[in-house]
Amino acid sequence: MEEPNFSYISQLSGGDKVFEEKIFKVLKMEFPDEKETYLTNIAKTNFDLASHNVHKIKHKISLLGLEKSYELASAHEINLGDGNAVLHESFNEILNTMTQFFDKI
Repeated sequence: MEEPNFSYISQLSGGDKVFEEKIFKVLKMEFPDEKETYLTNIAKTNFDLASHNVHKIKHKISLLGLEKSYELASAHEINLGDGNAVLHESFNEILNTMTQFFDKI
């Protein structure tokens, strides 16, 4: 599994550390609720709403430089829209990786 990194956000910020800190603060604040909402919708087999949750989380995946994870999230979002949660376990691994990363920063 690939590891989250700061490279994309560093590119966006142009080296502005205050901007980077603000971005990470927002990501860290929003992610737990988005993850919980996704897991609730999956548990209730409400795949359409779970697809929307994945869409929101997918942007955070991108900001953390997780390119392969972004591709998997995109496929998972489409599958959920079709009523198929086959990629849930793989997506859940991404969520756990992100959780561990946010717990460290």
